[in-house]
Amino acid sequence: MSAGSGGIDTLVLGRRIRHLRTQRGMTLEDLGSAVGRAPSQVSMLENGHREPRLSLLGQIAEALGVPLAELLRTEAPSRRAALEVELERAQRGPLFAQLGLPTVKVAKSLPTDALEALVAMQHEVERLLTEHAATPEEARRANAELRAQMRERDNYFPELEEHARTLLTAIGHDGGPLSQRATSDIAAHLGFTLHHVPDLPRSVRSVTDHAHGRIYLPQIGGGFSDSRSPVLQALGSHVLGHTEPRDYRDFLRQRVEANYLAAALMLPEDGAVRFLAAAKDERRLSVEDLRDAFAVPYETAAHRFTNLATRHLGLPVHFMKVHEGGTLHKAYENDGVAFPSDPLGAIEGQPVCRQWTARTVFTCEDRFSPYYQYTDTSSGTYWCTSRVQPSSQGAFSVSVGVPFAHVRWFRGRETTLRSSSTCPDPSCCRTPPEPLAQRWEGAAWPSARPHASLLAALPVGVFPGVDTTEVYEFLERHAPA
Repeated sequence: MSAGSGGIDTLVLGRRIRHLRTQRGMTLEDLGSAVGRAPSQVSMLENGHREPRLSLLGQIAEALGVPLAELLRTEAPSRRAALEVELERAQRGPLFAQLGLPTVKVAKSLPTDALEALVAMQHEVERLLTEHAATPEEARRANAELRAQMRERDNYFPELEEHARTLLTAIGHDGGPLSQRATSDIAAHLGFTLHHVPDLPRSVRSVTDHAHGRIYLPQIGGGFSDSRSPVLQALGSHVLGHTEPRDYRDFLRQRVEANYLAAALMLPEDGAVRFLAAAKDERRLSVEDLRDAFAVPYETAAHRFTNLATRHLGLPVHFMKVHEGGTLHKAYENDGVAFPSDPLGAIEGQPVCRQWTARTVFTCEDRFSPYYQYTDTSSGTYWCTSRVQPSSQGAFSVSVGVPFAHVRWFRGRETTLRSSSTCPDPSCCRTPPEPLAQRWEGAAWPSARPHASLLAALPVGVFPGVDTTEVYEFLERHAPA
C-alpha cells in the first residue's frame, strides 16, 4: 500500500526524503548515521516500503535541516518524482497483479522518457478497461446492485431528507407545494442564477457553470412536465458535492441521489408524511391525491410515495415504469413482487406480463380517472394503481402497488378488475393463442425496431452519453464577459 495507517502517502514521503537528501549531497550512510538507522532502513523509507514513526520523521527533518511539515507535504518534489510515484503505485495495485505483468525497478538509471512511456501506457490500459467495462452487461449489473441497495434501505435516505429540510428552512418555506419562486430562492441561496436558453445541448438536462454561478436550462416547456425538476436536480448535485463519476455505478448513484433530493424538496418529508398518515388513518391513500396536494407530476408523487411508505407507514410497496411497447423501463420493490429479469438480475428492457396492471392500463380508454386492478401472480396477489403519461419516447405507464394484505388502506381497493399471471411461463402471454398461431405462423415477417444501443457499448466519457466538447462550446458562448 502507498499510504500507511496514519494516512501518510509513503511513496511521496520517500521521494521527498530522497530529494532533500541528494540536494544536500548526503549519502544513505550519512542520513542513516544522523538518525541512528542502517542505510538499508533509510533506503526502505525512500522507496516507500515502510512508514516511519513520527519521532523518526522528526529526526530525519532535523538532519535534513527542514521543518517536519516540509517532509509531509502531499505533492511530489519534482516531475520525475511524480512519475516514479505513479508507476510504483500502479505496479503495487490490483491491475498489474491481475495482468501478471513483470514489475520494473524504478531506479535512477531508468531513463525519464521510458518512465513517461510506462506511465502513459498505464493510463491507456486503464482507459481501455473502463471503456470495456461500459458495456450493456456492466450497466445492467450496476442497475441491479443499486436496486438491491435501495431495497436494503426501503428506498429511504435520511441524509438526503436532512439536506432538503435544511434548504427549505433556509428560504423560510413553511410547507405545502414548492413554487417556482421558492425554487429560484433555493438557487439564489446557493449562489446560482437561472438562465433558460434555446440552444442547450441536446444530450443534457441542464448545465451548471460553477465558475460563474449559473445554471442553464432549456426554455420553459422544453420537454419537461415540471420545470422545477431539472433546476432542483442540478442544485442537488451541487449540494451533495458530486464530482466527475468514476464509473457507471457512480454515475447511477449520483443520478438517484439528485432525483431523490429534488423530490424531497418538492414534497417535503414532514408535510408529506402528515398528509399520508392522515390518509392512511381514513383508509384513502392515493398517489393521485399526493400529486394534487403538492402540485407535482404523477411520477414524482409515485417515487416519493415509495420513499416514505415503508419507513413512515409500514407498507411494503413496488413501483414500475413501463413503455407502451411492453418493456420495463425502471422499477423498485420491497414487497416480494417478482419482476421479470435476465440472468444478471437486471430488469431494464425485460418484457412485462400482458396481464399486469402496468400493461392493461394501456387498453383503458379513460385516461383521466385512476386505474386500479388486482393481479394474481406466482409470488402472490397484488393490488396496483396505474396511470399513463406521454413522453418524447412514447407513452409510459407509472404504477404503484402493494400486496393484497395491505390494500385496505388505499382508495380503489373496491375495484372488481382482476387478472391472473403465470409468467414467466410462456403459455401466459408470450406464446400466441393456438388459432392465431395456426393462421399466421410462417406467413408474417415483422421488421424489428431494435434500440440503437442494443449491441453497442454504453457511451464512454466522464458523463455517459454527454458530448463534452458540445457542452464546453456552449459554456464559451454563454459565459459572461
